[in-house]
Amino acid sequence: MGEKKKKLLDIVREKIRLKHYSYSTERTYVHWIKHYILFHNKTHPIKLEKVHIEQFLTKLAVKEKVSPTTQNQAFSALLFLYREVLGIDISKWDIQALRAQERKRIPVVLIKEEVRKILLHIPSEYSLITHLMYGCGLRMNEALNLRVKDIDFGFDKIYIWDSKSLKDRTVPLPQSLKTKLLEQVEKVTQLHQEDLKAGYGRVFIPYALSKKYPNAKYETKWQYLFPMKNISTDPRSKERRRHHLHPQTVGRNIKEAAKKANLNKRVTSHIFRHSYATHLLQSGIDLRSIQELLGHKSVETTMVYTHVVAEMNKAKVMSPLDMMA
Repeated sequence: MGEKKKKLLDIVREKIRLKHYSYSTERTYVHWIKHYILFHNKTHPIKLEKVHIEQFLTKLAVKEKVSPTTQNQAFSALLFLYREVLGIDISKWDIQALRAQERKRIPVVLIKEEVRKILLHIPSEYSLITHLMYGCGLRMNEALNLRVKDIDFGFDKIYIWDSKSLKDRTVPLPQSLKTKLLEQVEKVTQLHQEDLKAGYGRVFIPYALSKKYPNAKYETKWQYLFPMKNISTDPRSKERRRHHLHPQTVGRNIKEAAKKANLNKRVTSHIFRHSYATHLLQSGIDLRSIQELLGHKSVETTMVYTHVVAEMNKAKVMSPLDMMA
C-alpha cells in the first residue's frame, strides 16, 4: 500500500516550521489559507488564479471590514502558500484587490512620571521584564524571547535576535538594571538545575540550531531569561519543557498596573516602546540612532515619533484665551 498523501495544510505547517516562524504566525497563516480555500468552495489553490486572490482580499475589506493589518496578514499567508508550498511567485501578478482603509495614527505615549507610576504597580515577578521593555525599547516578544546568553554584562549590551524586521541588533544594557539582571540569571540557573534533576531541563531551540548543536537545549545559556513558573507542553512537538512567560499574562499585568496608577490612557505593552523612542528623541538623540535601536528597516517608520514630539510641543503653545487672563 502506498504512502498516504499529505494534506495541504499539513505541508504548510511543515514549511512554516522549516522557516522557523513563530507558533502564532503558523496559526495565523493556516487560518487564512483555510479561509481562502473555503471561500472558493474547497478548490485547491493550484487551480486558482490572480482574480481569485483579488476576490478574497476584496471580500475581507468590503464585507468583513477587516483592518489593513489583518488584510495584510491574509495576503502574507497567501504569498507564503503560493511561493513556499506551491512554487508560484504571485508577487509578479500585481494583485489589484480593494484595500482596507488604513488610518495613520500617532502612537500614544507616556510621560516619564506616568511610566514611573505604572512600573511601581507592576507585580514583582513581572517588574524586571517591564523595566526592560521601557529601558531598551523592546517589543513584548523580543523581551520574552531573551535567553541567558543574550545579556552581555562585560560590554553592557543586550542582543536581540530574529526580531520582527528579521534584523539582529544590540541595545545598551540599562545600568540601573544590571544588578537585577545578574540576580535573574542566577535564579534561572538554579531553576534549570532543579529541572535537570527532575528529568526536564530542555528548552526550545530553533530547528537548524537544534540539529547543529543537539545538546544546546540542555545548556543554561540557552534557557529563557523569563521562564514560566511551571513546565508546559509544546503545542507542536508535544514535548514537556519550560517555556518563557506567556505574553497575555504580562500584558494583563501591565493593564492592571495602569489601572491602579489611575491612568486614563490606553496602555498596552507596546506603549513602553513608543515612550522609549519619544523620550530619547526629546533628550536629543538623533533619529538614525533611534532607528537602529528600535530595529526599524526604514527611517520613515521611526519618523512617526517626530510627529509625537511635535504634538507634545503644541501643548506648550499658550491659547489666546489664556493670554486674556
